[in-house]
Amino acid sequence: MLKTLKYQLPAIVWSILVLILCFLPGSDLPEASRFFPGFDKVVHLGFFFVLAVLLFFGKIRQQNSYDYRILTIIKITLICVTLGGGIELLQWKVFTYRDGDWWDFFVDMVGYGMGVFGYLLLHRKALKPLKK
Repeated sequence: MLKTLKYQLPAIVWSILVLILCFLPGSDLPEASRFFPGFDKVVHLGFFFVLAVLLFFGKIRQQNSYDYRILTIIKITLICVTLGGGIELLQWKVFTYRDGDWWDFFVDMVGYGMGVFGYLLLHRKALKPLKK
């Protein structure tokens, strides 16, 4: 267990940072809409894209292999769905100064999906040059 945590330390630190930022009162955060409307959705997308990449990177380092396993994808999916859904539920019911928004959860999962796509695309078992 501790060996796994050693490889996942960057993802754990990132998750803690995401939780802190998501639970800060809105008055403590800069006004996101001054960049453009929907900027907060881009932030959520980025949070979960980076989280997925860090989780997959830790797993690659732990396995010492670029092989991917469907069980790895399922486990990381459960982690990201639980974290994203948990954040929104907590914002809705516990941290009432924040709004629980299911569009944020959707965008979280899009960011996660982008991370999975990158993992599947770039970390295949045999990285051979493309034939011309």
